[in-house]
Amino acid sequence: MPLLETAPGVSIHYTVDDFTDPWAPSPTVLMLHGLAESGEAFRAFVPYLARRARVVRMDLRGYGRSPALPADHPWHLDSLVADVAALIFHLGAPRVHLAGGKIGGTIALATAARHPELVDRLAVLGGPASLTNMAARTPGWRAQIAAEGVRPWVRGSNAGRLGTRMSPAQLQWWEDLMSQTAASTLDGFLQMVPTVDVTAEVEHIQARTLVVTTTGSGLGSVEEVRAWQERISHSLLVVLESDSYHVAASDPDRTAMLVRDFIFGE
Repeated sequence: MPLLETAPGVSIHYTVDDFTDPWAPSPTVLMLHGLAESGEAFRAFVPYLARRARVVRMDLRGYGRSPALPADHPWHLDSLVADVAALIFHLGAPRVHLAGGKIGGTIALATAARHPELVDRLAVLGGPASLTNMAARTPGWRAQIAAEGVRPWVRGSNAGRLGTRMSPAQLQWWEDLMSQTAASTLDGFLQMVPTVDVTAEVEHIQARTLVVTTTGSGLGSVEEVRAWQERISHSLLVVLESDSYHVAASDPDRTAMLVRDFIFGE
């Protein structure tokens, strides 16, 4: 099982899918998931990307098959960016295409801004530049998780996250995936979330950038997204008609094709 130690007591798991021609050079696409998920969140993307690139799906520290972390773990955006940079160096890729969903997209923005030498193209899928507006939600979420556990919180919050178009089977799959997250990891992570704001950093991004959002995103209006997206040189905004803010989950095929065409197009 691929595990990389990135800090004392912290290891991250990652999955590699590579169906490229072994005799030909191929790029690397590194994918970063969102809150209470794992690299499995991007399983639908693999068939679209892995024939032309080495696809690496990272489990953020504390999530998925990365070891769970205690509630008092010192969570900082800086540490999460450092984990991404460490994995890129570990993979031996001079530069990667970086894609992230939800807060994974925010981490991707920060990584591209702080380490422009590591990122070729950048795709932000439903990820906001700032999560300070989550300050009103996270205390209640933490209280519910502490009192009832992770699954009831996931079930109760998924309507806003995933929208109204998903089937019961789809909703159940996402509930099962997200409910695997340790309550201790979530408690600490949710304390950090409202402090995350990379709005002032996005103008430092040099990578060609794709930003995908939805008309009904609960993480920010189209106008709010456009305000920071336009500060990124060589960036493109795509708006999908949806009431989900987790566009990689609610519209996986369409979003995966957008990412494929953006990365491998001219």
